[in-house]
Amino acid sequence: MQFDYIIVGAGSAGCVLANRLSENPNTRVCLIEAGPADNSLFVRLPLGIILLMRSNARNWRYYTVPQKALNNRQVYIPRGKTLGGSSAVNAMCYTRGHKWDYDHWAELGNEGWSYQDVLPIFKRSEHYEPGENEFHGTHGKLNVSELRFSHPVSRAFVEAGVEAGHPATDDFNNDVQEGVGLYKVTQKAGERCSVAHAYLHPIMDRPNLTVMTETLVNRVLFDGKRAIGVEVEQKGQIRTLEAANEVILSGGAINSPQLLKLSGVGPAAELAQHNIPLVHELPGVGENLQDHPDALVVHNSLQKDTLSLGPGALLGSLKQVWDFFYRRTGQMTSNAAEAGGFIKSRPEESIPDLQLHLTATKLDNHGLNLGFSMGYGYSGHVCVLRPKSRGSITLRDANPRSPALIDPQLLAHEDDMEGMVRGVKEVRRIMAQQALNDWRGEEVFPGKQVQSDEEIREFLRQKCDNIYHPVGSCKMGNDEMAVVDSQLRVHGMEGLRVVDASIMPTLIGGNTNAPTVMIAEKAADAILGVG
Repeated sequence: MQFDYIIVGAGSAGCVLANRLSENPNTRVCLIEAGPADNSLFVRLPLGIILLMRSNARNWRYYTVPQKALNNRQVYIPRGKTLGGSSAVNAMCYTRGHKWDYDHWAELGNEGWSYQDVLPIFKRSEHYEPGENEFHGTHGKLNVSELRFSHPVSRAFVEAGVEAGHPATDDFNNDVQEGVGLYKVTQKAGERCSVAHAYLHPIMDRPNLTVMTETLVNRVLFDGKRAIGVEVEQKGQIRTLEAANEVILSGGAINSPQLLKLSGVGPAAELAQHNIPLVHELPGVGENLQDHPDALVVHNSLQKDTLSLGPGALLGSLKQVWDFFYRRTGQMTSNAAEAGGFIKSRPEESIPDLQLHLTATKLDNHGLNLGFSMGYGYSGHVCVLRPKSRGSITLRDANPRSPALIDPQLLAHEDDMEGMVRGVKEVRRIMAQQALNDWRGEEVFPGKQVQSDEEIREFLRQKCDNIYHPVGSCKMGNDEMAVVDSQLRVHGMEGLRVVDASIMPTLIGGNTNAPTVMIAEKAADAILGVG
């Protein structure tokens, strides 16, 4: 089994790379995915996210180690385990972050990653249904559309945000970002448009492309400092695949650093602890982990037009099933997190420092608490966009099937905690506006008994979670803790790159799927010598 390029991980980055690198019919490309194919109705169905959050087949269902700042709770981290990766199981919000984020990457010494550099790549990767303009393109593969359905309470939340003094916006991806509105989503004709749907499925019949599912990569193989292939396990059999040009890791911020370490690339002391022969010492592998902390303000609803898992609501959903299957409209096309915004927690902030998502249902523990969602209600998410806390990905042992030890250190930095306190207060203020009067029932979380800053801090210790944007664990840069250079080549190695969200030196101010597509497009340019 010989190839020119082996791509490990068929997520948002891997699918892009498989498409771009196999355009030349003389280039042999192998794309390897640990999970199954994405041929599930619940992947196509936007509201299927509710079930995919609990799936064992297409979700890694990771948990963090106990988080010291969160009363030693272990936090759930869903990650896509199928073709398309997390783009096949996420809430489909299409946001890129603020232009400042990319200019900051460039200021850190990463040439070619400024906003001016990456905006054309964002534009060429998307088909933006509302139309082409200076920020959006219409000739790309990833379909970005307006929601076909939004709950009345989601629209009322946007009105409440305006009443609270925040500007309204119909585009979070311009050069301002600030405002409240309805999210644009990665959907096409009312169905999820995962990165696999956009980039991989249209080219699966290329004879020079091999796609392997349910195949776990145990380690990267080296000749000295050069990557020459991978060892995989498929249906209980160990095989070796050879790469003439490059091995590219696209497993994401959790799996890519784990695989590097299992392969002998990482901190020498940690590898020695697990009796893994050292190939190359890189102390930054697995360090610099960042994620958005997230908290919920949850209300009961006086109206029965929100999403509920109660028996009465499920009986009424038969029409919604009809609308989806025969018209691709209605509640089943909802992305669950329809409304939101990017706002400033205080006037002195130069750019938005908080992100909001409004979910038109009662949520607790990532929706895993199904009993809690039986009634009618709505939940306002708030997250600090640029957390200062830094965590790590370390090995549990030398077994490739053992999940890594994930420690994002959520709210470990005092500024993150104080930002979340301000965020909870602001969501409460929005929730109290007149536009939500017809829905506003009792506040369930934090609850009326929680009022002082210290009471809100304790609520956060008990209930704060993450919103599934892990990045940074193989960071791009030139300092001693950097793992890859600006071309995403692993420092000190040959024929080895990391191309996924793990290369972000700092977490961008928004959802991370669209930036990951951009990262992969830019990496493909570098590999192919174009652009």
